[in-house]
Amino acid sequence: MRISRRHLFAATCLATPALAQPAWPNERPIQIIVPFPPGGGTDVNLRAMIPHFERHLPGARFIVLNRPGAGAEIGYTAMAQAAPDGYTIGTIITPSLQTITIERQPRYRLEDFAYLGTIVADPSGFHVAPDSPIRSMADLITRARENPGAISVGTAGIGSDDHLLMIALEDAAGIRLNHIPFAGQAPTVTALIGGHIQVASMNMGESVSLIREGRVRPLATAGRARFDMTPDVPSFREAGYAIDTGVVRSLVIPVATPEPIQRRLAAMLAATMHDPAWIAEAERLFVPLHYLDPAATRALVFREQEALRVLWTRRPWKDG
Repeated sequence: MRISRRHLFAATCLATPALAQPAWPNERPIQIIVPFPPGGGTDVNLRAMIPHFERHLPGARFIVLNRPGAGAEIGYTAMAQAAPDGYTIGTIITPSLQTITIERQPRYRLEDFAYLGTIVADPSGFHVAPDSPIRSMADLITRARENPGAISVGTAGIGSDDHLLMIALEDAAGIRLNHIPFAGQAPTVTALIGGHIQVASMNMGESVSLIREGRVRPLATAGRARFDMTPDVPSFREAGYAIDTGVVRSLVIPVATPEPIQRRLAAMLAATMHDPAWIAEAERLFVPLHYLDPAATRALVFREQEALRVLWTRRPWKDG
């Protein structure tokens, strides 16, 4: 019996349907949601990690999807509501993930996420323009006491670690500052350089390149000691204010994502964070790496939630 080429092709296609269906993670790119505009520290950090993710999860491709707005709530909601199929990873920021749930009722809960691990711990800091008349923390405190509410401080948004640093300094020094929230670090820097604000409260790791380029001048860093990447910048503690605020970046996926996919993504992140190639690149980019495994990351998120609830009862940050 003779079989035509057309019939042979059709029979082959019908006989091997499984071969035509690529399995996770090969079907399509895995999107990484960043809840801030392009150009900020979180965005740059995640884009730099993508080649290393792809090396440690063979067959996977990654893209960054910026979903800024509402102090990161838009991005967090998109992460929580994404299909639990392993094709959406989210970037969360402690403390903004928690502060949003405390100050209002968003369309996500901390329980909506499975935690893959942390990638960064970055202390907060105060910065001014290079030509600012404010020369030190002592100078800033003096001016703030003489003119309550006159010194404008830009932050990455209400309830961000930048904002919590400002609140902590107000409480510790008995002063009042003028809070100006922005949608991320990039517009905050633009406002500072343009003279629209007097102080920018920003993370130290994100500011190292700006400091070295002479675009901003740091006044002080939060934390128990001076920041390793800026050893010449004094801490708030040295000025008499024991302030320890900062940001922790972690990766999450929807909690309903199948366990095997969760494990593979967590293993990919762990391998990347211990990869000498990524560690060297992070040092070049001034990324202050800090790895915690999934269990430790989840514990940190919920522990910070409780601490922030206590702060909210004493000083609701939405009030300024």
